[in-house]
Amino acid sequence: MALIIKGAVKLYHYLNEDIADKRTQDWPLISSPWPGLALLIFYLFVVLKWLPNYMKNRPAYDLRGVIAVYNAFQIVFCAYVVYYSLTLGWLNHYSLLCHPVDYEAHSIEYAWKVCFGYFVIKFIDLLDTVFFVLRKKQNQVSFLHVYHHFGMVGVAWGMVKWVPGGHITMLVTVNSFVHIIMYAYYLLTSLDDSFKKSIWWKKYVTQIQIIQFSLLLAHFLALALAPDCPFPRVPAYILIPQNLFMVLLFCDFYYRVYIQPNRITKRK
Repeated sequence: MALIIKGAVKLYHYLNEDIADKRTQDWPLISSPWPGLALLIFYLFVVLKWLPNYMKNRPAYDLRGVIAVYNAFQIVFCAYVVYYSLTLGWLNHYSLLCHPVDYEAHSIEYAWKVCFGYFVIKFIDLLDTVFFVLRKKQNQVSFLHVYHHFGMVGVAWGMVKWVPGGHITMLVTVNSFVHIIMYAYYLLTSLDDSFKKSIWWKKYVTQIQIIQFSLLLAHFLALALAPDCPFPRVPAYILIPQNLFMVLLFCDFYYRVYIQPNRITKRK
């Protein structure tokens, strides 16, 4: 037992200190996993237990104004991250096929504005679930919804902690760009319910999400298969099955919502 505990402590120090990027160690919530993990556990209690119990005998809150401001903020913040991800990296000197973690003098700006900015966005995204519960849309607080939000905070934390730059940050660029489109759609629907039926690009948002996960799947497969890429392969081994799972999930959703009903209608 003592040997197991000793090995666990040694592994913790190895992961948290030995292989961590020294440039980001003192940044908020990065030096140790425990504060961030505590916030995520608090999030789970709030959206799965405390808030549902609080809302049980209360009417749904009308949060259209709050959600409109939230969506507008998300659009601006995501645009900020996309802009700096492109100008400091992917449109500058980053290689699509293989780019190592950048340790040049300017790379700390990329790590802060892009990687840490994305980490902050993923924490802010947790408010999506809070809004669902306050509006009494508990059916939308599915396992996959909570798992995705919880997991993306972990992915973003790991990026800042170990690899704040390089190949993995294509995830930041693509995902933030897609979120600009998504939150623009959400902003319009939050202002007027009629937009939910009249906006022609609703199904194309799902198509864009499928394209997003397919591109990222290919991007991380390239990393896993590249023979001489100096970027660590462990993130690829984690994110390949995750992105494959999301591709399958969204394809299934698209089929059930947009293709299957049309086939049933034609048969009638």
